[in-house]
Amino acid sequence: MAIKLCLAQLNLVVGDLAGNSKKIIEAATQAYDSGALLVLTPELSICGYAAEDLFLRPAFIAACDDAVIALAGALAHLKGLCVVVGHPTGGDSRTRSVAVSARFNAASVLRNGQVVARYAKRELPNYQVFDERRYFTPGQDVCVFEVSTPQETVRVGLLICEDAWFEAPARLTRQAGAQLLAVINASPFHVGKGNEREQMMMTRVRDCGLPLVYAHLVGGQDEVVFEGHSFALNADGSLAGRAPSFIENNLLVQVHQTQQAITLVADMAPDRMPDADLWDALVLGVRDYIGKNGFPSVLLGLSGGIDSALVLAIAVDALGKDRVRALMMPSPYTADISWIDARDMAARLGVRYDELSIVPEFEAFKATLSQDFKGLAEDTTEENIQARIRGTLLMALSNKFGSIVLTTGNKSEMATGYCTLYGDMAGGFAVIKDLAKSTVFRLARWRNANDPYRSGEQPIPERIITRPPSAELRPDQKDQDSLPPYEVLDAILERYMENDESIEDIIAAGFAPADVERVTRLIKINEYKRRQSPVGIRVTHRSFGKDWRYPITNRFRA
Repeated sequence: MAIKLCLAQLNLVVGDLAGNSKKIIEAATQAYDSGALLVLTPELSICGYAAEDLFLRPAFIAACDDAVIALAGALAHLKGLCVVVGHPTGGDSRTRSVAVSARFNAASVLRNGQVVARYAKRELPNYQVFDERRYFTPGQDVCVFEVSTPQETVRVGLLICEDAWFEAPARLTRQAGAQLLAVINASPFHVGKGNEREQMMMTRVRDCGLPLVYAHLVGGQDEVVFEGHSFALNADGSLAGRAPSFIENNLLVQVHQTQQAITLVADMAPDRMPDADLWDALVLGVRDYIGKNGFPSVLLGLSGGIDSALVLAIAVDALGKDRVRALMMPSPYTADISWIDARDMAARLGVRYDELSIVPEFEAFKATLSQDFKGLAEDTTEENIQARIRGTLLMALSNKFGSIVLTTGNKSEMATGYCTLYGDMAGGFAVIKDLAKSTVFRLARWRNANDPYRSGEQPIPERIITRPPSAELRPDQKDQDSLPPYEVLDAILERYMENDESIEDIIAAGFAPADVERVTRLIKINEYKRRQSPVGIRVTHRSFGKDWRYPITNRFRA
């Protein structure tokens, strides 16, 4: 008879110790009723990931310690069930002292109302969005515990996330008698990361000769998204099962043990295309940011352009049409087709749509400033006034009705400063902040060709995708009047910002020196804008935010 275990792929909320505990209890009860003897919950499941500087508060650590004890008691009636729960511990949490000794990213094994084993994460990541060495001390020990039926026993070795990316923790755990590796995780999504994890864990099981189960977090937390994609691997590296991505799931894994080997069997979610992952990450990021922070609805400026169109489609897929409002705010330079396309898209999606002309306000601003500006030609000053009028109107509606404003700027614009402080940058959540403009176009086409939410109609009018992009802040304006072609800009951006290639190396790769110098200069001089931008969803391996910490005052060229 096989031993069953459960990979509880949960969507948790940072700081909601009671709510997270309730979810763990519900998942454990469901797994127990299905015959499971072991439940793995994600890394730091008691408190959510990542709690950032909450980890520095002794009262927070103490509350997490208390929650683990309370959870053990609440699970005591599930006789014989082992539940692995992630949590911070250590320091001087019992006395709430300001002084802090060693603090750990830990996991406890709960069974029959008791903590029967505990493990502290050994390898602490400190790259990309990770900052664990700021908060935690590396563990030194291994943890192996038994899961048993009257007929058989399996010795399970526990690892936490980054531990499994290194050879030593798995090797030491096997030397301590483990027959199966259990890895609990909270690893933020970027495009392709799920397959990277599978490939790395395949390397790990082949190196150590043990099968492995991998329980991963799902959900949005501020700028990061966790996609789930929990899985099980046999010792030969073959994939034994996989949970679906971007939804909560209890993946049941059967552990078949013979004298020769342990074999795992589980359901298998299908492989996914990268753009499907990207779309679902953005939808989940919006849904959880809005839901977990208690906003009733969202609003955005709908210009008739590709960026706002994509954001509107994401918002409707995430929240439903009744929680989304779109505003068209035409200026003297708004083309007729922009009105037509904005109305068309709003009608297709069924959202509330209003038109508020900014012409009177724009003329009033110019009149007020006429003496100061006398004899001076119109330039970006007047362009920015239009953007700031729109931002003011959106924020006024936000304040009055409690809706959060979704900004519509993309990564190419954020990189080069092709955006207006207190104008189109005004808002509470930047949905496509980490999408290059070329990706915006590609994803719009993907969404029109796919209907994952069965809405029944292509959400984005074709002309919005095919017309040349324009901010429409002066007559006949096109983005390419001020920027290199997006396919060039985005390629330079990827090499310089995401992959840290030098200016000379990018030029040597065949890019025009003038384009490279121009784009990299714009990236540098617009750091001050990015520091003032709203939080947005991270979907690449390097986003503007925690991945990018460059000085505003900076004269280094390369």
